[in-house]
Amino acid sequence: MLWEEAAQGFAAMGSESRLQVLRCLIRAGHDGLLVHEIQERSGIAPSTLAHHLKFLTGAGVVEQERSGRSTVNRANFDQLEQLANFILSECCADSSSEAKSND
Repeated sequence: MLWEEAAQGFAAMGSESRLQVLRCLIRAGHDGLLVHEIQERSGIAPSTLAHHLKFLTGAGVVEQERSGRSTVNRANFDQLEQLANFILSECCADSSSEAKSND
């Protein structure tokens, strides 16, 4: 994952409301939710919700699929896993060298 892609993904989750939307979609699993279902669960106004979904979709952490007149929204679990791996990839990398330098 490139730094720019990671930064965009984390920026998309950098709002309390967008995090709330994303968590609703994560809880829904691979079935996803329709916009009105997200609105009911989150209490976010429809126009504001559309803005947040656009931001999350643009960053690739949410996927949308048209189904007739409805749009199913799903968390992009692959992208979320890549973001988690990106931020944790160097976990504790310096801790072993610190321990050696203190000896």
